[in-house]
Amino acid sequence: MNRSSFVGFGQRAALLAGLGAALTACAPAQLSGPAVQVPTFETRSVRLSGITLPQGGQSGTAQLQLAVQVQNPNAFPLRLRSFDTDLYLTGQPVAHLTLPDVALPAHGSALQSAQASVPLNLNVASELLKVARGQGVPYRLDGTFTADLGVLGTPTFGPLTLTQGQWQQPAILPF
Repeated sequence: MNRSSFVGFGQRAALLAGLGAALTACAPAQLSGPAVQVPTFETRSVRLSGITLPQGGQSGTAQLQLAVQVQNPNAFPLRLRSFDTDLYLTGQPVAHLTLPDVALPAHGSALQSAQASVPLNLNVASELLKVARGQGVPYRLDGTFTADLGVLGTPTFGPLTLTQGQWQQPAILPF
């Protein structure tokens, strides 16, 4: 490497360091603190809204409705997008869900809703039968999502457990 290349590299490094310091000085105080905090998710409801039994060569399905409260713990607004989630019942994956994009105000929240049509197999049917009878079943929603932070970028969070709990609803089957 010749001397002129080395000097050019040194000048570029100094310029980048100075630019980084200037951008940091210009950043709002609320953004210069800790890193972006991951939004939190709380299940508001999980509901088995219907079951279609197998007939004529078609497999049966269960219709589920899920409502999740998303909370932004940050002092600046976020736009969450590209939700890629999986619903688990008693530790087994049963459905892939897509949640809509959401804009969250600073320290604010929004309710997200999703519907899924779950193909019935013996394991899923067994767990859903418990729910239909009013019994509790453990569930978990795992996934990834992207946060649009404007000039700060678009980090992807996950995979992580977004929410989990015990799914129990009033019985919809009399037996």
